Amino acid sequence: MTTTSAGIVFLVLLIAALAAVHVPLGDYMYRVYSSEKNNRVERVIYRLIGADPKSEQTWGAYARSVLAFSAISILVLFVFQLVQGKLPLHLNDPATPMTPSLAWNTAVSFVTNTNWQAYSGESTQGHLVQMAGLAVQNFVSAAVGMAVAVALVRGFARRHATELGNFWVDLVRGTLRILLPISILAAIVLIAGGAIQNFHLHDQVVNTLAGSPQTITGGPVASQEAIKMLGTNGGGFFNANSAHPFENPTTWTNWIQVFLLLVISFSLPRTFGRMVDSKRQGYAIAAVMGVLATISVGFMMWTQLQHHGTVPTAIGSAMEGVEQRFGVADSAVFADATTLTSTGAIDSAHDSYTSLGGMMTMFNMQLGEVAPGGTGSGLYGMLILAAITVFIAGLMVGRTPEYLGKKINPREIKLASAYFLTTPLIVLLGTAVAMAMPGQRAGMLNTGPHGLSEVLYAFTSAANNNGSAFAGISVNTVWYNTALGLTMAFGRFLPMILVLALAGSLARQGHTPESIGTLPTHRPQFVGMVAGVTVILVALTFLPMLALGPLAEGIH
Repeated sequence: MTTTSAGIVFLVLLIAALAAVHVPLGDYMYRVYSSEKNNRVERVIYRLIGADPKSEQTWGAYARSVLAFSAISILVLFVFQLVQGKLPLHLNDPATPMTPSLAWNTAVSFVTNTNWQAYSGESTQGHLVQMAGLAVQNFVSAAVGMAVAVALVRGFARRHATELGNFWVDLVRGTLRILLPISILAAIVLIAGGAIQNFHLHDQVVNTLAGSPQTITGGPVASQEAIKMLGTNGGGFFNANSAHPFENPTTWTNWIQVFLLLVISFSLPRTFGRMVDSKRQGYAIAAVMGVLATISVGFMMWTQLQHHGTVPTAIGSAMEGVEQRFGVADSAVFADATTLTSTGAIDSAHDSYTSLGGMMTMFNMQLGEVAPGGTGSGLYGMLILAAITVFIAGLMVGRTPEYLGKKINPREIKLASAYFLTTPLIVLLGTAVAMAMPGQRAGMLNTGPHGLSEVLYAFTSAANNNGSAFAGISVNTVWYNTALGLTMAFGRFLPMILVLALAGSLARQGHTPESIGTLPTHRPQFVGMVAGVTVILVALTFLPMLALGPLAEGIH
C-alpha cells in the first residue's frame, strides 16, 4: 500500500469512527449537563468546596468562579513546581532547572489548556508533578472549557432568564462523568498498544545490542497520554511528545490518539442541538466543522505529499522531521487535527514541514480552532462565528438578525466582535514586540521569513491555547516565559468572559418566532456561509503576516 493510500484509509476510518460516536456521546453529554441528580461522590465534593449544587449563577458569578478557580490553580501549580525537589518521585539532577519564570509559564500553560512546554518533560519534571500537577490540570482545564460552552448554549436555550447554571456543578460533572471514564478506558488501550505506565525514575540502565549502556526513562505515561489527547491538552511526558515510542508506540495507537483529540469536540454539536431542542441545528454546526476540517486536511496532505522542491520531489514526499513508523500522510493528518483543535501534541516536527504545510498549521490555529476546536472552546467559538454570520446576512436583507430565536442586537454583536478580535490582537501585538527587540530576535534559529514564522507561530500557538511550536526558537528565557505566559492567560480568559457575557445577554431575551424573513440556519446554504465568513475574516486579519512569513518562504 502506498503512503497516499495508507493516509486515505487512515482518514476514512477516522471519519467513520467519529460519525459513529457523534450521536451516542453527544446525547450522553447532554444528559450529564441537563440532569438534576448528583451522585454520592459529587455531593461529597460539593460539601468540601462549599458549593450548593441546587443554586445557579448569573453570567458574572459564573465568570468570577472560572477566574477564581483558574487563578488558584495557577498559584498551586506554580508553587508545586518550585518545591518539587523536596517531594517524593522527583528528579535528582534535572537537566533544566525550574526557575520562577519557567514555573510561571508552565503553570499558566497547563491551567489554560495550552500545554506549551519550554522544557523537556522527562528531564525537568518529576513524576509527582507530572501526575498530581500537570495531569490534574489536563482534566480540569478541559472541563472548564466544556462548562463555558454549555453556559453559552444555555444562553441560547433559555428565555427571560438571568442564570446560566452552576460552574462548580458543570466542572465536577465534566471531569467525573465524561473525561475521567473515557480517559481510564483510553489509558488501558494505550497500555495494550505498548505505552508505558510505571514509576521508574531515571536510573534504569540497560545494555544495547552494541554493548553500550543506555538510560531508559520510565514513568506514568499512558494515564497522562489519554487525557492529554482527550482533553485537547497536548503536553507530552517526553520531549518528543507523541513521536516518542513510549507515548505513541504503533500506527494504530497513532490513530487512537487522533480519534481521542477529536471525539469530544465533534460530538459537542450534538449536545448543543439537544439542549436547544433542534437536532438539525447541531448537525449544521457539525457540518461547518467538517467542511473546514476536510478542506484543511486535504490541503495539508497535498503540501506534504506533492509539494514541489528538490528533496520532496526526489523521494515523493516531505520526509524531514517525520517519524518513520507513521509516515508522511498519517503525520499530516495528525498535524492538521492537533492544530484544528487546541491540542498541540505532535508526532512530527512542524518546523520541518514545507512552507505551505507549516503555514497550514498556523492558519488552522488562526481560524480560532473551531474545526472542531478544543474541548468546549471549539463549540463556543463556532457559535460566535454563526452569530456574526447571521448579523452579516441580516445587514444584506435589511432586517434584525436572529439566531435560534434570539436577536443579535448591538450589544450581542459588540461582544461577538470583541471575542473575534481579541486573539488576533494579542498574536499580532506579541509578534510585533518580539520582532522589534534585538535580544528576542537573537533567539530565532533562522533568519528571514522562516525566522518570522517561528515567532508568529509561538504567539499564535500561545494565544489560541494550542501549545505546539516551530522548535527553532529558544523560548526558555525570562522575557519569553513571561510574555508567552501573559499571552496564554489573556488568550484564554478574555474570550471566556466575553462568551459568558454574551450568554447572559441572550438568556435575558425571550424567543422571537420564525417569520418569512428569518434566515434558515440549518441548511447547506448557512453551513457554507459560516465556513466562508470564518475563512474570510481570518484571511483579512492574518494575510499580511503570512505573506511576510510562510508565503514568502514558499515563493523563495
